Amino acid sequence: MPGTLRIEPNAAQPRISLIDYNEKNWFRVDNLSPEECSTYLNTESVSWIDVGGIGDSKVYQKLGDLFQLHPLILEDIVNVPQRPKIEEHDNQLLIISQMVVSKPNNAGFWLEQVSFILSRYYLLTVQEEPEEDCFERIRDRLKLNKGSIRKQGADFLAYALWDAIIDGFFPVLEILGDRIEALEDEVVINPTPQTLSEIHQIKRELLALRRAIWPQRDALNTLIRDGSPLINNEVSRYFRDCYDHTITIIDVIETYRELASGLMDVYLSAVSNKMNEVMQLLTVISTIFIPLTFIAGIYGMNFNTEKSRWNMPELNWSFGYAFCLGIMGAIAIVLLFFFWRKGWLKIRQLD
Repeated sequence: MPGTLRIEPNAAQPRISLIDYNEKNWFRVDNLSPEECSTYLNTESVSWIDVGGIGDSKVYQKLGDLFQLHPLILEDIVNVPQRPKIEEHDNQLLIISQMVVSKPNNAGFWLEQVSFILSRYYLLTVQEEPEEDCFERIRDRLKLNKGSIRKQGADFLAYALWDAIIDGFFPVLEILGDRIEALEDEVVINPTPQTLSEIHQIKRELLALRRAIWPQRDALNTLIRDGSPLINNEVSRYFRDCYDHTITIIDVIETYRELASGLMDVYLSAVSNKMNEVMQLLTVISTIFIPLTFIAGIYGMNFNTEKSRWNMPELNWSFGYAFCLGIMGAIAIVLLFFFWRKGWLKIRQLD
């Protein structure tokens, strides 16, 4: 049924923190219960309620009652993953986005859904996991009163957080760019099956990033075009900057996807060239031994010389064996000289 909360068994338990601020004051409270949140909400300041983890439907039912959330909003923020989008619900604006989080030691990344419920005086954010996000510098700016964020409303806070999510794509793309550059040298110098596997992995990661950022561009475009009574015109200009960043990210992703596809073609060409060099070397060796094998085959027939003087008289010569070896060596040398003059012996050293 619409509005049903489907909780995954391994989902993290929710942890609630609150940051309340105005131009002069700021405070933060962690590990709140849904009931305790109501005591900190007031209309004289902006409240940011951040919930990390979606593993308890009762907590979200209480949050829904406290913030008067529509059941469809609760469904979207709990039943993950959802496609990034923007929806108007009464006096609330729902924003679904995808945040990219880098793994330690540049070992890839994972995508995490972040939901925004924007109202006039508060912003409720819901993350899949309680650990690691890209909002720490926003918290520092609020704490240290840097910039104009504490002079603005909840709509500017929503912009700052969404901008941090979008900017989080750039470090991941930088790492992918370095991996592609390393693969370009590897594909040309020493292509291996592991190289092919790495190319496929990069293509899958780029596709995942594209699926995460493309709908966010559409959502931002909808917000800029249609507007919202909860976002004033001045803050709307900042969302245009977010939109420009998404366009840049999409352009970089498409460029990297083309490079990855080109790497696949280069890999196939490099493997084919390597195979051709192997076949060329084997062909040269075989060609040299063909006449030698022919001579050895003739003298292996052993016709009886007593029956006819034409039956291999060389078998009775004192230096017949040395003569045969000399002929075979001379043929090999002549063939090698011929191949060298033709340039067929200029074979790259095989790894």
